[in-house]
Amino acid sequence: MPSADFAIRPVEAADHAEWLALWQAYCRHYEVTLDERVNARTWARIADPAEPIHALIAHGEDGEPLGLCNYVLHPNTWSDQTVCYLEDLYVAPQGRRKGVATAFIERLREIGERENWFRIYWITNDANEAAQAVYDRIASRSGHIRYEIALAKK
Repeated sequence: MPSADFAIRPVEAADHAEWLALWQAYCRHYEVTLDERVNARTWARIADPAEPIHALIAHGEDGEPLGLCNYVLHPNTWSDQTVCYLEDLYVAPQGRRKGVATAFIERLREIGERENWFRIYWITNDANEAAQAVYDRIASRSGHIRYEIALAKK
């Protein structure tokens, strides 16, 4: 989704510092502190075209980073096409209420249509009503409930 106020594109190696600052702000938002080893490995995976983890970044007209969108491509058992899991979507305070979150998802839709993905899916916190208001306009709730088993950190 083009905008006069911001642009979205795939991250590049030169975006590391901006991506990391946005990533750390996203983690703080969810009150999570990740080991630096995990942050470094996540970036290395994003930067490696052979890995299934990818990222988009949004910049304002002035070049200020406004948000990130990390996603994972994987096979699935319901189709022979690739599925996209939108794992992390973060819009910095200065980018909110400008359509950045919607534009990230629309960009993923464009990529998915071009690359013939089967579906794009994501989750959000049940208390995150602002995100749900955005998502309800552009996607359908699946009706599924997510369960987790926490395993030891390695």
